[in-house]
Amino acid sequence: MEKISTGDLTIPRLGFGTFRMPGGDCQPVVESALEVGYRHIDTAEMYQNEDAVGAAIAGSGIARHDLYVTTKVWHENLKPDAIRRAFDNSLKKLSLDYVDLYMIHWPSRDINLAAVLETLEGLREEGLTRAIGVCNFNMHLIKAAVEEIRASIACHQVEYHPFLDQSAMLTYLRGKNIPLVAYAPLAQGRAATNAVLARIGRKHGATAAQIAIAWLLDQDGVVAIPKAQRRESQQSNLDAAKIQLDDDDRNAIAALPKDQRFVTPPFAPQWDA
Repeated sequence: MEKISTGDLTIPRLGFGTFRMPGGDCQPVVESALEVGYRHIDTAEMYQNEDAVGAAIAGSGIARHDLYVTTKVWHENLKPDAIRRAFDNSLKKLSLDYVDLYMIHWPSRDINLAAVLETLEGLREEGLTRAIGVCNFNMHLIKAAVEEIRASIACHQVEYHPFLDQSAMLTYLRGKNIPLVAYAPLAQGRAATNAVLARIGRKHGATAAQIAIAWLLDQDGVVAIPKAQRRESQQSNLDAAKIQLDDDDRNAIAALPKDQRFVTPPFAPQWDA
């Protein structure tokens, strides 16, 4: 699996997402993902599956240094003391000595960004997380974190797929050598039935979903974390990394509507800010 470097980390460019896989049902799914070759696992306290992810990792027999594990603090816990409690709880559930990346899951409306990032930096300095990052920041917030607070942001995780334009954010992050981690890379399943992606897929002997993933991995500085419960789909997503798109493919995907955002909780920031 191709990797991307950020700070002292190297991240597999194709990871395994675990959103909407709560409880014990998640464990066999993650076990399967690890068996077929995933080494980058993405979870969060809000997903309610960190214990299942931890059990799958513990039973895998894979050396800890060969794994890249991300978890996240929920936006309701963004006070320094609450962050520490949330982190300790996550680490305990995962049964790990450290995580590779600890992220702010969503910014809160009253976030004291400097205090929050200082707390995360403290966890990094203690060796409890190898790096820190943010998710779902708009341009104003990411610039504040990187340029004003000068936090050591290792990654920024946002919704990104062939139907949503993230070019401005991607250009900014590339300029700062910060990878963009694309969640919902299949647009919550919509990519699998898109006619344009399916046509490109037939040309490559691939599915529409595989083309959506290949398109993300075709871009410098982008990591993708699709989720898949079925082993066949897990393998199919991994195989997408082998697809080589050409300019005709890229142009066809570029012509798709790019204004479709599907993750819009009421606490989301103003995206155009």
